[in-house]
Amino acid sequence: MTDSTGISTIEVDEDELRQRLSPEQFEITRRAGTERAFTGIYWDTKEPGIYKCAVCDLELFRSDTKFESGSGWPSFWEPISPDRVTLKVDRSLGMVRTEADCARCGSHLGHVFDDGPQPTGERFCMNSASLQLEPAED
Repeated sequence: MTDSTGISTIEVDEDELRQRLSPEQFEITRRAGTERAFTGIYWDTKEPGIYKCAVCDLELFRSDTKFESGSGWPSFWEPISPDRVTLKVDRSLGMVRTEADCARCGSHLGHVFDDGPQPTGERFCMNSASLQLEPAED
């Protein structure tokens, strides 16, 4: 099935994901949880490569768009392509934010804020548990 972004969407088997993912990854990707700041494996990683969705392997972010935001989560100023990340209004926790989900499998990735660097001015503040880094080949 293809959604309005042009990305083919997939259904995920939550029982299979419970077996494959850590409890933290499952809570974050499937229940829109959030890891504690400065605890995820990628918050300060500088290794070059491509960050993929931990659930479906869709390529989401390039390491050359990652920046140090001081937030304690991996932050990027743009996705590989706008059609890779679905944005929606999140009214949880008594505030209004923009939630970012994987466009292919619907997994929760994090949130987007308008305090990032140029050229976009956006900060895609992602959970490490939602991502898998594929290191660049030498």
